[in-house]
Amino acid sequence: MPPITLTGGLPDETKAELLDNLGKLTASNIFSAVFAAAVCLLVIKVLTKVLERALRRSKLDDALKKLLGSLLRWALYFVAVIVVLDCLGIKVTSLVAVLSVVGLAFSLALQNFLSNMAGGMQLLASHPFKPGDFVDVGICSGTVTDIGMFYTRLTTPDNKLVQIPNNAIVSANITNFSAEPTRRVELKVSAGYNAPVDRVIDLLSKMAADHPLVLDEPEPAIHVDEYGDSAIGYVMRVWCANDDYWTVYFDLMDGFKPAFDEAGIEMTYPHVNVHMIEDK
Repeated sequence: MPPITLTGGLPDETKAELLDNLGKLTASNIFSAVFAAAVCLLVIKVLTKVLERALRRSKLDDALKKLLGSLLRWALYFVAVIVVLDCLGIKVTSLVAVLSVVGLAFSLALQNFLSNMAGGMQLLASHPFKPGDFVDVGICSGTVTDIGMFYTRLTTPDNKLVQIPNNAIVSANITNFSAEPTRRVELKVSAGYNAPVDRVIDLLSKMAADHPLVLDEPEPAIHVDEYGDSAIGYVMRVWCANDDYWTVYFDLMDGFKPAFDEAGIEMTYPHVNVHMIEDK
């Protein structure tokens, strides 16, 4: 079995250069390298504390703060290693070139992984939604349960857990239904042509005014929506608190038929009238 060396895996020219530089080490080089390492560690400690203090004052997500702190720390350590090697008299040009190639290959191999991480950083920095919000992301809708660095988890209305890659989320249209304190409820209903328009509008206005969760401002809007083949279509637009959306929606929807029956207004359906003409 061949002996294992510290330079194994490196190009021959880089190996020779490193071995030659190691053979030229002097006490002065070693002392300079130790001093440089001590200074670098001190600088890293100071800069890390400054960054942590700045991140604590920022509004960034905790996970993003932790990631940025780790990235800066490792970047500083990398620079410190380069400085120490330079003090030892080791030329790091070839080594940096090799590390660059290795880094490129590594990034290509982990392209999706890094893409998801970048998407997670973008989500944590831009805050398009937060845990507890109901959102529509591409073809999936649900309540956000967790925003991770690589995946975001949603719980659908039928209680399914969906895990979506962050790179897919940042490239899709995001609709946040929970972002604003109020929401508009829009419902449509039809009535026969024999029912006066103002009577139907008054009935719908009363339904909106009587519901305790419907807001007075913005004022409810009720209008004719269309003149169909068999009925007149009406649209009702009312506002409510975001959390009351579905309660208001289903209460009004459930109340249309009883209210129309009590008022004697016919809710028609598509039909065809056939008139028989007798031959004389």
